[in-house]
Amino acid sequence: MKFSQFVYKRPNLNEIQNELKEKIEELKKAKNLQTARESVRKINRIRDSFSTASSICMIRFCMNTKDEFYKKEKDYFDSASPVMSGLVNDYYEALLNSQFRDDLEKDYGKQLLNIAHLAIKTFKSEVLEDLIQENKLATQYAELISSAQIEFNGKRLTIPQLRAFMLSSDRNVRKQAAEALYSFFSSNQERSDEIYDQLVKLRTKIAHKLGYDSFTQLGYDRLSRSDYDSKMVKTLREAIKKHIIPAVAKLRERQAIQLGLEKLKYYDLSVLLKEGNPKPTGDEDEIVSKTKQMYGEMSSETAEFFIFMLENELLDLKSRDGKYPGGFCDFIPDYKSPFIFANFNGTEHDVEVLTHEAGHAFQVYRSRNYEVPEYHWPTLEACEIHSMSMEFFAWPWMEYFYGDQAEKAKVVHLWAALNFIPYGTCVDEFQHCVYEKPSMTPKERRRLWREIEKTYMPEIDYDGNKFLEDGGRWHQQGHIFENPFYYIDYVLAQICAFQFWIRSFKDREGAFRDYVNLCDLGGSLPFTQLLTMAKLSSVFEEETIKSVSEHVLNWISSKT
Repeated sequence: MKFSQFVYKRPNLNEIQNELKEKIEELKKAKNLQTARESVRKINRIRDSFSTASSICMIRFCMNTKDEFYKKEKDYFDSASPVMSGLVNDYYEALLNSQFRDDLEKDYGKQLLNIAHLAIKTFKSEVLEDLIQENKLATQYAELISSAQIEFNGKRLTIPQLRAFMLSSDRNVRKQAAEALYSFFSSNQERSDEIYDQLVKLRTKIAHKLGYDSFTQLGYDRLSRSDYDSKMVKTLREAIKKHIIPAVAKLRERQAIQLGLEKLKYYDLSVLLKEGNPKPTGDEDEIVSKTKQMYGEMSSETAEFFIFMLENELLDLKSRDGKYPGGFCDFIPDYKSPFIFANFNGTEHDVEVLTHEAGHAFQVYRSRNYEVPEYHWPTLEACEIHSMSMEFFAWPWMEYFYGDQAEKAKVVHLWAALNFIPYGTCVDEFQHCVYEKPSMTPKERRRLWREIEKTYMPEIDYDGNKFLEDGGRWHQQGHIFENPFYYIDYVLAQICAFQFWIRSFKDREGAFRDYVNLCDLGGSLPFTQLLTMAKLSSVFEEETIKSVSEHVLNWISSKT
């Protein structure tokens, strides 16, 4: 069935509450293991049905944030989802307290119990209204950036469309585009600050109501991080400061020489080659056609997966007015279907975002038949391994997209991936500092960002742009508003993806086999155990960071 034919029906929350409470009571009172198992199956079917409606609504809202029907439905789920979370927590408590807990753990795996234990800590009925308000504030931010219609070159452009001009080989064009972009964020600074200030204070209040000292640990528990903590992440940040920031600094010097500039400005940082970054040939349809060919040749597993995506129209790639400016992959349980959402803009971003989101989609396609909904996806940092690694596994087919510019496209891709790590780590440290001191004013937060930014990206010269000099750059990072503490997941995953990239030179088949195995495991294991199963070194070991940094730096240096 094509996505346009997927049936959307708003779930009746009262009916769901009654059904779930009934099945949870059955689980509690089960006299034998078979009854307990059947209760769990029925509960999961109800949950999948709710998730199906929620995902369809979210996707269609993002396709057109001006659609009044789905805007209202999104508002409904902003309120209904926290109620559903409370009901799921009741199920988790019944599962953990079941007299058949040990047998159910053997059936479903220990990770389900890990997730249940952490989820219970993150919810009480007393915070229900606060959670609803948190969702509504995050939606306000999404609507704010989706509303952007920025005047440039006589046209009104969305943020993704404007970003294409920020990659121009013409320095004046990219400077003007960057100034236009940040002019939008500057004009909305007060509103963005207001939304975030409310979110920080609200999340802190929720944490205190739940018995946490601050939101930080609650944020980690919400992300089901059962096998590492903020101290381990801090150790990672220190290793990045020691090994990756100096490597990026060396490459920035090389970049300035390549571009023929005495000093890089902020609007130069994304353009790595004098002639400009390679652009893929062809429009959206041609890129999709070449992607189909690539996945057909990559493996039987990827061929089957991408044909399924195309036949069921499970991709929305064109940028347009009113469309949410991000990219993501979602999963629709009742249809066992992933969905890829992106905003093409005619740059290398198009190939990278498609292969990135296809990595997510391939994983959840491989995990779609897990009976336990928690195992359709792993925790988020593991999810990003699938996406970022898929970008590298696509390298042998870069000629399909870039022709004789394929080798340059690989250089730009790897180089940009390394450049990202200091920024991603900066976002993480910023959030830790914010939630350690939630009483900061918006002005103090912007000043804090600028101080941390100078540690991770000391080379940035904002060329007198007051909004950026005053620490406003983070206003464009939706994760900070919508998914606190998520952003370091991209850093963790990038280190893992680099390892797959390194291994692929020596044993591509073996590396890809381990990658498919990782996808097949879904969310059945916690992050560090998934790394072990995929034969990846721990990202929390300094030696891993050092080794990866050296390999990447040496490869780029040999090609430029």
